[in-house]
Amino acid sequence: MNPTPAQVLDALLAQRHSCRAFLPKPVERATIESVLRTAQRAASWCNSQAWQVSVTSGEATERLRARLVEAQQSGVRGGSDFPFPAEYRGVYLERRRECGFQLYSAVGVPRGDKEGYARQTLENFRLFGAPHVAILTSDPGLGPYGAVDVGGYVQALLLAMQAHGLAAIAQAALANHSALVKRELEIPQERLMVCGVSFGYEDTQHPANSYRTSRAPLTQAVRFVDA
Repeated sequence: MNPTPAQVLDALLAQRHSCRAFLPKPVERATIESVLRTAQRAASWCNSQAWQVSVTSGEATERLRARLVEAQQSGVRGGSDFPFPAEYRGVYLERRRECGFQLYSAVGVPRGDKEGYARQTLENFRLFGAPHVAILTSDPGLGPYGAVDVGGYVQALLLAMQAHGLAAIAQAALANHSALVKRELEIPQERLMVCGVSFGYEDTQHPANSYRTSRAPLTQAVRFVDA
């Protein structure tokens, strides 16, 4: 019996995870275009389709990777186009710590090892070795809802990649260097960078890909109002 659409979607969501180590093998252009055509069906406010996507391959990826690592190691922060969270508190801090400790444990970085934390953080700017990165930007005139639409596009993009046998990770960290990224990829500076999505084929043997994060039960996320 063929799976129902709901079962297919549930399976894709269950299988998808943030990949933090990629094989150097590039993805064929036809596959990338197929993924992007699927993601283009994402919902948006008034069908504005706020997103613009710049996808790197080959030398462009390597050049951007080098520039990002150089900028991060210099200690100079270019700043993001959107404010990052002021702080994580309560359950949000607990979830963030759980995710971080899972990663550090998997790659052999003990708690309190600040140099180890810094090395692993730098992997964000190495794009975790991915052969491609998609940079997603929004039109400034569309305000916060333009960014919300881009967020919806990111989810569609990640699921489309999973459906095509690709691995990916959405990276807000890259937005710390938004001006640099836009300059390197010739993206108009007035556009607002939301995040990057590094993608390719997963290195299934790498310890950074050996764990999975948990999800809160419905009782923590949903309230039904019936009367």
